[in-house]
Amino acid sequence: MSQVYVTRRYRFCAAHRLHTDQLSPEENWAVFGKCNNPNGHGHNYVVLVTVKSGGREEACDLSRLDELVNERIIERFDHRDLNSDPALAGLTTTGENIVKLIWDILEPQLPMRRLHKVGVIETRDNYFEYGGVA
Repeated sequence: MSQVYVTRRYRFCAAHRLHTDQLSPEENWAVFGKCNNPNGHGHNYVVLVTVKSGGREEACDLSRLDELVNERIIERFDHRDLNSDPALAGLTTTGENIVKLIWDILEPQLPMRRLHKVGVIETRDNYFEYGGVA
């Protein structure tokens, strides 16, 4: 039986600083450049959430998905400093860590195996995608 996927797009604006205490200030600058600015910098993030549709008999409840993403993701991250989020404590706030955190927040809230993948567009050139552990 074929599978249909539905992708919804969401947006939030947030600031962060790419920095790790495991590197010296010089090494942080060499690795992260201007993104290591002590004052941080911001992005207009786009989050793409792809879910498996239940097929003809069981359509995906997009209003419920929108509600869930708005409550758990957008309200949590919009106009915030990502470095101050407790779930990112001790992690560098890279796109890889952000997309995985979004997956980890949403996956338990959806019916089993319904979440297919999460994508995060950070900049024109940076896109991150996570689809769980195979």
